[in-house]
Amino acid sequence: MNPRILKALLIKEIKLMKRNPLIPKIIIAMPIMVMLVLPLVANLDVKNVGVTVVDNDHSQLSRRMIADIEASEYLTVSAVAETYDEAIASVERGEADVILTIPPHYSREIVEGNAELDIEANGVNATKGMLGAQYVSQSAMATLSQWRSENGIAVTVPETSVINLYNPTLNFRNYMIPALIVVLLIIICGFLPALNLVSEKESGTIEAMNVTPVSRFAFVLSKLIPFWIVGLIVVTVGMIIGWLVYGLKPAGSLGAIYLVTILFSLTMSGLGVTIANKSATMLQSIFVMFAFIMIFQLMGGLFTPIRSMPEWAQYITYAIPPRYFIEIMRSVYLKGAGIIDLWPQYAAIAAFALLLSLLAAITYNKRT
Repeated sequence: MNPRILKALLIKEIKLMKRNPLIPKIIIAMPIMVMLVLPLVANLDVKNVGVTVVDNDHSQLSRRMIADIEASEYLTVSAVAETYDEAIASVERGEADVILTIPPHYSREIVEGNAELDIEANGVNATKGMLGAQYVSQSAMATLSQWRSENGIAVTVPETSVINLYNPTLNFRNYMIPALIVVLLIIICGFLPALNLVSEKESGTIEAMNVTPVSRFAFVLSKLIPFWIVGLIVVTVGMIIGWLVYGLKPAGSLGAIYLVTILFSLTMSGLGVTIANKSATMLQSIFVMFAFIMIFQLMGGLFTPIRSMPEWAQYITYAIPPRYFIEIMRSVYLKGAGIIDLWPQYAAIAAFALLLSLLAAITYNKRT
């Protein structure tokens, strides 16, 4: 492979990218929009859980429980119902997610240790119902513990100290921002090279390249290398916005992030070029690429933990490159892990980059 030919091809690719009115805007505008908007709306933190309370006790303790629930950051008292049927009706209308029933004489019987609270959750939204019921239970137990302490009643439930490692505030945004950077690279470094190559096919300029002595490896490499730079730009913009807007910056080294960015950019651009080599039209390449992106996002551990998937699905995720990139980004961002700590993930990404780059070169049909 002649380095001078490769240099000329790279200059051609860069000029084509500059002349395209859409590509430069996508490279800069898309990371800005995604990083500014998605961390605010794509949030799995459960807040504003509506609670309907059936207060059959009407005591100072029950009123204090209701006030503490209302003061919670995650809970809202939607109504204090007179009967259980009224509370169920509020759930059916969508006004409440959890029903807290305080039995009669609760404050008197709690001294004897035989009183229980009844908490029911709306299971239509399983996540919100489950976590909402836990929030209500924790709030009630905290109120009860304070009330017992103030009244000199022995606390039978031992105190538990919980320390949240790596993400002390349990802010879901800190968990999402590194993964959103991965999504940007999947879309930009996967779609753009595929659309770029297919557009040359549709315009007929690829035929002029086929009759030249340029080797298939030089041609494909000229399609892949520019997206290393694109990937670095996208990651840099994403990290800057994450730091300036959300106050989140990597706990580990930037070198670990940039190294995996280069490898993953090569992986996605290799996949995009491979799909473009087998696509006759731009519409075909879009549909195939979109199918891969959907699988990558749903099974790469972006929104749901891989360990929560069925066992057969967990084995499939080993063949999904974003799985390793997401693990690396979150580990470097939140744990401060380094390249040595994550060498199995780096090795897997490097293997995918080499495999897909070779596949892109092999599937390119150079007709002379």
